[in-house]
Amino acid sequence: MEEFVIEGGYPLTGEVTPSGNKNAALPLLAACLLTEKPVVLHNVPQIRDVLAMRKLIESLGSEVEDLGGNSWRITTPLLTVSHLDPELCRRIRASILIAGPVLARAGGIRLPPPGGDVIGRRRLDTHILALRALGANVVYDRVFEIDARELTGADILLDEASVTATENAVMAAVLAKGMTQIRNSASEPHVQELCQFLNILGAKIEGIGSNTLRISGVKKLAGGEFTIGPDLLEVVSYIGAAVVTKGEIKIHNAGVKHLEMVAQVFRRLGIEWTVDGNDLIVPARQSLLIASDLDGAVPEIKTNVWPAFPTDLTSIAITVATQAAGSVLFHDWMFSGRMYFTDKLVGMGARIILCDPYRVLIQGPTQLYAEKLESPDIRAGMALMLASLAAKGTSKIRNIVQIERGYERVDEKLRMLGARITRETE
Repeated sequence: MEEFVIEGGYPLTGEVTPSGNKNAALPLLAACLLTEKPVVLHNVPQIRDVLAMRKLIESLGSEVEDLGGNSWRITTPLLTVSHLDPELCRRIRASILIAGPVLARAGGIRLPPPGGDVIGRRRLDTHILALRALGANVVYDRVFEIDARELTGADILLDEASVTATENAVMAAVLAKGMTQIRNSASEPHVQELCQFLNILGAKIEGIGSNTLRISGVKKLAGGEFTIGPDLLEVVSYIGAAVVTKGEIKIHNAGVKHLEMVAQVFRRLGIEWTVDGNDLIVPARQSLLIASDLDGAVPEIKTNVWPAFPTDLTSIAITVATQAAGSVLFHDWMFSGRMYFTDKLVGMGARIILCDPYRVLIQGPTQLYAEKLESPDIRAGMALMLASLAAKGTSKIRNIVQIERGYERVDEKLRMLGARITRETE
C-alpha cells in the first residue's frame, strides 16, 4: 500500500492547470450509453473513479478507445444488460447513474447498490421517485430491479435538489415519449455540462442552469464531441494549498465564472485572488482575518444547493480556516459524517470544537504539526494534504487511493509547485 510523505513549511509557487471535472465526467460517460453512435470526450480526468466508470460501461457493451491527451472515443453499438459486478459498483457512488440511460435505451437493468465516500447516509429515494414518475417499475431487495415497457414524459417535482437524481432523470427523459418537466432540479456546473452534451447529441433540453428543466423526448440520439470543463473542487484545493503555505500560484483555465460564491466565502476568511481572463492568481499576501457578522457575532459558513457554497468544499475551507485569525462556525447540514475528519486536525494542533455531526467551531490561527494520518474520503484526504503542507515536520498519509479517486496526479502537480512530497510504499 502506498502513502504520501509530506515535509511541510514550504510555500507553493508557480503555475498549475486543473484536470477535467470528475463530477461531470462520470455522468457524461454514463450518458454515452444512450446512443449507438461514437462519442468523443476531451479532458477526461484519469482518476480512479472515472476508470471504474469506464469498466462499468465497458461491461455493458461500450467500446472505449483512448485517443491520447485525455481524450476517449466511446461507442456502444449494443447494450448487453447483464449482472453488473457488485464490487465495481461499490467502488463509486456514480454507479447509480447507469440506471437512467440503460432504462431509457434497453428497458431495464439489475443494479447493485452504489458505494462511494462514507460521509453519512446518502439516500437514493429521489432517484427512484423520478424514474417511477417516468413509468419505471422499481423493486429493491439488496439490488435494484428496474424495468419499463415504455418511458413517458411527466411533471416531476424532486423532493430534494439532488445532483445525481437530476442527472438520472434527465438521461431517462431524453428518450421518453412526450414532454418532461423536472422541478427543483440541481443546477451545478456539471449538471449543466451533461445537459449541454446531450443537446449536442440531439436531445431537446431547455432551462439549463435553472432549477426547472424542460425536456422534449426524442426517438434516438446521435454521436458528438464534447470537452469537459475544469474541476472546480481541484481549483479551490490549490487555492487553499497556496494560502496555508503562504505561497503564490497561478491556476490556468480555472472556470472562474463558477467561483463567485466560493470567492465570497473565502473573502470572509481574509482571502482574496485576482482574475486574468479564465486564469486565477492567488497572491502570497493574505490578511487571513475572519470577518465577524455585522453585530460582531461569530460568522457561520453554511453549505447549500448550487449556487450556494458546495458541501464538497467544506473540508478544504475548514483546513484553511485553521490558519485564519478569529472564530468561524461551519455548518454542513447535508452529510452527518462530513465533519468527523476534524479530529485529525485537532491532533495536528488545530483548535476545533465538534458541536454536533453537522457543525464545527474553529478558532485560529494555530500552528499545525506533522502527524501520521489516514485519508477517510476524497475531500477530507485532500484537506489533510493541505494541513500537512502547512505543518511543521514530516507527515505521512495512508489510504491515498481515496484521494486519487478524485485528484489526477496530485503529488506530481504539488511537486511542480515546490511541495516536498514523495510517494512511498509502506
